[in-house]
Amino acid sequence: MKNKPCSSPGSNVRLARVVLLAAVPLLCPMAASADAPEWLRAAARVKVPAYPAETDAVLLVDEAVTTVKENGEIKTISRQAFRILRPEGRRYGNVRVGFDNETKITYLKAWCIPAQGKEYEVKEKDAAELALYDDLYSDTKEKSLTIPAAEPGNVIGYEVEQKQRPNILQGLWRFDAAIPVLRSTITLQLPPGWEYQAVWVNHPQQEPVAAGENAWRWELRDLPAIEIQPDMPPMSAVAKWMALTYFPRRGDSAAPGIGAWHDVGKWYASLSSGRRQSTPAIHQKVAALTAGKGSLLEKMQALAGFAQRDIRYVSIQIGIGGYQPHMASDIFTNRYGDCKDKVTLLSTMLKELGVESHYVLVHTDRGRVAKEFPTPLTFNHAILAIRLPGDVPMATLFPVRDHPQLGKLLFFDPTDRITPLGNLPPNLQANYGLLVTADGGELIELPLQAPATNRLLRTGKLHLAPNGTLSGDIQEIRWGSFATERRYSFLARPGTDRRKEVEDFLSDFLTGFTLTAASLENLDNYDQNLVMRYSFVAERYAKTAGNMLLLRPRVVGQKSTSLLEGKERKYPVEFRDASVQTDQFEITLPTGFKLEEIPPPTEVDAGFAEYRSKTHVEGNVLKYTREYKVKEVLVDLSRLEELKKFYRQVAADERYNAVLQRSQ
Repeated sequence: MKNKPCSSPGSNVRLARVVLLAAVPLLCPMAASADAPEWLRAAARVKVPAYPAETDAVLLVDEAVTTVKENGEIKTISRQAFRILRPEGRRYGNVRVGFDNETKITYLKAWCIPAQGKEYEVKEKDAAELALYDDLYSDTKEKSLTIPAAEPGNVIGYEVEQKQRPNILQGLWRFDAAIPVLRSTITLQLPPGWEYQAVWVNHPQQEPVAAGENAWRWELRDLPAIEIQPDMPPMSAVAKWMALTYFPRRGDSAAPGIGAWHDVGKWYASLSSGRRQSTPAIHQKVAALTAGKGSLLEKMQALAGFAQRDIRYVSIQIGIGGYQPHMASDIFTNRYGDCKDKVTLLSTMLKELGVESHYVLVHTDRGRVAKEFPTPLTFNHAILAIRLPGDVPMATLFPVRDHPQLGKLLFFDPTDRITPLGNLPPNLQANYGLLVTADGGELIELPLQAPATNRLLRTGKLHLAPNGTLSGDIQEIRWGSFATERRYSFLARPGTDRRKEVEDFLSDFLTGFTLTAASLENLDNYDQNLVMRYSFVAERYAKTAGNMLLLRPRVVGQKSTSLLEGKERKYPVEFRDASVQTDQFEITLPTGFKLEEIPPPTEVDAGFAEYRSKTHVEGNVLKYTREYKVKEVLVDLSRLEELKKFYRQVAADERYNAVLQRSQ
């Protein structure tokens, strides 16, 4: 990701089973011969169905037993067993278990049952302890344990016990994975008189079976692998998972249960209370940053830019610090903080201008937050909702939503260094966020910006030589996310290497070309349109066929895709954002040729997207114009045939040639 999300440690989240690392060695030198436990041997005896040849491994058993005590302490025992099918499956031989000051690992062992030979065991003392993030101050760490001989045909497994006293009495369990799962089981044991509420996401509601007094078990079997497909929603948005909320008896010392989004908002409002207190130093800085700014909007833009680029992103997550922001005074003095800290400081500074604002908790993957499950556990990021005064001009402010009580709210992400005030990063648009107010909170859908706010206008003045060589100049003007995306790409390269960015783009459409010039305008002016200009010579661009030249009017840029062709599509298609892309190419034709045929016009409107193109001739200049507009970001399975038809029509237009015949 271009901008780092803020994670929330300290919760009993069990969505990721095993972190995939590089291949492990054939044998672990610390491993000792030992008998594997019976549950793993039983898993090894299970007959594995036939899977596609590209299947790396199969998860034979995935079990978790969670026991909740009356004081809110939670103990979870997890077991997993894998059969390795291909050499690429070796990565499942590395177990990584997270922990922090509030989550203790009390037991960790792993085993290997080879197809032939002795069984192996590794223990917690053999594990390496690592910081979870290299660049964060955090008590969130992990233990990494390498299971020996994770080779094709062998069965490997591990068992871990963790204890914690969470701030939130909730848990998440994912059932399927990137590989097939034969059996996945969750068992919950609650104290007498406690209750639970279960919510299923991406799977029909399933009732548990009794597993003892005040204990229940859920089980799914024969789950197919989550197949990675191009332009699909994030894996976490399509995975099958269950969420549990625990409700203590009245008077118990455990944390209270959460039953509604309003409760989540109240919890976070209490947690962040008193954090946005200004100081004389902050007041003085606001005055300095806004001096000479004529309008309130210009002053707001100055403060937003300061939070984005002058406050360094550093995350400090010790205990409740995974959720609770630091004091605005500390963030300002130290000049660093994570997403919620940047939001805290900017909110404090805006208040100096008389502008109110609110925390908004989000996830950086669209579709990760399930509206039917009120929880803070599915958020990993914080942004700001700014209440716009009535006299602020709206012409350049796009992610705005009318709220019945709060008025017009402008959403802004101060963690993103480049996306200016008035725009929202694409992954946050059409996403769910928790709007936190002093009285509580509500889950809202963040606005999807109109297509015209994310624009690409590409114009070319080109010349075709009699031998088919094409040369000339192209200019690209980029608005919104198109500007942001290219800026990140260019800024990631040293200045001397930025021409390569343009050459890489042209190489997708031209062969035998030479980039003769390239320039950028407004690269560092993030609130301005990004302008790219480049010139090239492409030898034999037009193909010779006897005394004819075949000329493709669509010189560069591709809107079509083959992602829906061939293999059955299992998941919706997700566009990055709504947008408008326009190409206008003028090609001066060579003397001595006459135009015999031009491509027919194309016009297709699929509802979620539109495409129009037209080719005509004025004098000796062939003019090709097209517009591609995306209006929705998610195309569900029921509309994929429409999308396939749409892409086929676009692809046909992109392949059309104009035919020129030599007149002499």
